[in-house]
Amino acid sequence: MATIVYGIWDGSVIDHRNGNGEASSLFPSLAGFGEFNPGNPIRAFFGDRGFLIFDRTVSLIDALRRQLAKAEEQSCGKCTPCRMGTALIGVSLTAMARGEAAPLDLDSIVMLGRQMAETSLCGLGRTTPIALLAALTHFRDEIEREIASGVPCPTQYGMDYMTAPCIEACPSKINVPRYIDYIRDGKPEHSLGVILQKYPMAATCGRVCVRFCEMACRRNLVDEAVGIKILKRYVADHQKGPNALRFSRDLIASFHPTEMRVAVVGGGPAGISCAYHLLLHGYHVDILEAMAEPGGMAAIGIPSYRLPKDVLRSETDIILALGGRFLFNQAMGRDFTIDSLFERGYCSVFLSLGCQQGTPMGVADEDSSALGYETGIGFLLKVHDHIAGTRLTRLCGDVVVVGGGNVAMDCVRSALRMGAERVHLLYRRTREDMPADHEEIEAAEAEGVIVHFLTNPARIIHENGRVVGLDVVSMRQTETDARGRRNVESVPGSERRMECSVLISAIGQQVRKGVLSPSDGIAMTPWGCIEAAPVDLATSRPGVFAGGDCVSGPSTLIHAMAAGLKAARSIDDYLQLGQTRFFPRSRMRQILNEHKLLAADCVELPVRLEYRVHHPELDPEVRRTMFEEVETTISDEDAYREAKRCMRCYRIYSVITEQPIPEGAA
Repeated sequence: MATIVYGIWDGSVIDHRNGNGEASSLFPSLAGFGEFNPGNPIRAFFGDRGFLIFDRTVSLIDALRRQLAKAEEQSCGKCTPCRMGTALIGVSLTAMARGEAAPLDLDSIVMLGRQMAETSLCGLGRTTPIALLAALTHFRDEIEREIASGVPCPTQYGMDYMTAPCIEACPSKINVPRYIDYIRDGKPEHSLGVILQKYPMAATCGRVCVRFCEMACRRNLVDEAVGIKILKRYVADHQKGPNALRFSRDLIASFHPTEMRVAVVGGGPAGISCAYHLLLHGYHVDILEAMAEPGGMAAIGIPSYRLPKDVLRSETDIILALGGRFLFNQAMGRDFTIDSLFERGYCSVFLSLGCQQGTPMGVADEDSSALGYETGIGFLLKVHDHIAGTRLTRLCGDVVVVGGGNVAMDCVRSALRMGAERVHLLYRRTREDMPADHEEIEAAEAEGVIVHFLTNPARIIHENGRVVGLDVVSMRQTETDARGRRNVESVPGSERRMECSVLISAIGQQVRKGVLSPSDGIAMTPWGCIEAAPVDLATSRPGVFAGGDCVSGPSTLIHAMAAGLKAARSIDDYLQLGQTRFFPRSRMRQILNEHKLLAADCVELPVRLEYRVHHPELDPEVRRTMFEEVETTISDEDAYREAKRCMRCYRIYSVITEQPIPEGAA
């Protein structure tokens, strides 16, 4: 376990230079600071809340120089304190590290550092000097000792990592402030390029992403989060007309031999993302999809009023433009097995099967074969066919949907559009516990959905093989569980009956039974998901990788696309190197996350209160009668105004290690 020799964190000084280093109460566990990569101890760590020295021989001057050099490299240059401060301080620290006379003395460096911290216009300029000023305030003697020796600092290995709270919250780790900067600069095509580095489905994600980035946005502490999703949709929808970015095989720098073929099983977001990145790496990729169209759950599980099918198709067609192939109506376990894929000549397989089988509620007299009983996924498939015109479905009477996620929201809003007189949503917990996007909940209520919180089904009522109602009970909150959420229990004597003609169970999904068999050699979890290594998504069978809902259980589109990118990198390493490379940036993210090193507060910036821009949308009374998209893209003026609200909460984190860090992907 690492021990701190000296440092400062959140204003608390740690100084064990005159004795043995010891763990600090600020860090109950320093296990994650032992090694950066196997056999390579971490000697020091620097961040936006201070610094920690684990090795007494670390050159403080050189470590601070590294951090300032990274800040100078990444500075946008739009404000003088950051643009000039990083350069002037950096030059002086570099000279000191070489044992030469510096243009600025330590007092001048302190003055410039304070100017940066107090007057810079973004988080990068304001947080970079924190470790520097802390060192010069509390450990100036260490720096003066180095200067007095006149000996050049020895070469120190390590890495510097710039990030922001929104980046760390995004499963795909998109550089959000950067793509917002490009919008502010009037370059939406450059903004889109930042997104396309991570995944191809920008317009889709700009419509249905659950916005982890906005939950982490520090602007929340000022007024409202920046409309990151809205801006993503803006740049994606901006790419129309003769100047739009066109995908073609010309984008691929080099191609692998034709025998380097990869099979992607499942054409949903995870599979599309994996194929996209493999194609850009020059591999030959086939996507085997059980349905007759690409998109997976994005195609059948997200109604058109949220995600128009032409938008989705335009982004799945990217695979064709890059030279990939879709093999439709090819179901695993029915039309092929993993063995047969390798026999066909594929060198590697990525399983992105999704979760397309509904989960029963487990209540009394539940019968999935009864008329009027639907699972959430089964109902949304009927909605898909209804919109496509292949099988029309009309509802009448009362519809009851059980669940609290986005699938449940899609079911209730679609039921209204398909003719239901009244639509009820039952959720066993409170509004605050509901996992669905709060905007989806508000939209459903605005359209007329009746939401019953703290209500749970107890028994389903049938007549002549048809669902005619259900008995429900009221719930009440009890003690808090380990995750900080209140448990619930039924209230005795609260039973009552609700009539309905259709009952939809939208409480979860699972991997379809029978898709994989023991002969495939793929280990499964007790919950029926594929077992895959978290680092590289490798399964128990060599050459087979898995990601998305079939590994994690039902999750989000952005999580699925992140898994696709990770799998593509792992497959590339497997085919080219026989093993997965070490990814320094991933390791740094792990350290930041495990030790909660990102500051939770907001750096004070000179911003005025200005609430976010919202999508123009159709009137609820109009939109509840149609499946056309209910939201429209914001204007250029609104996009610029929203982009200006970003506070660029960049932070720089550095590690000093004993040996060079192996190079890897981002």
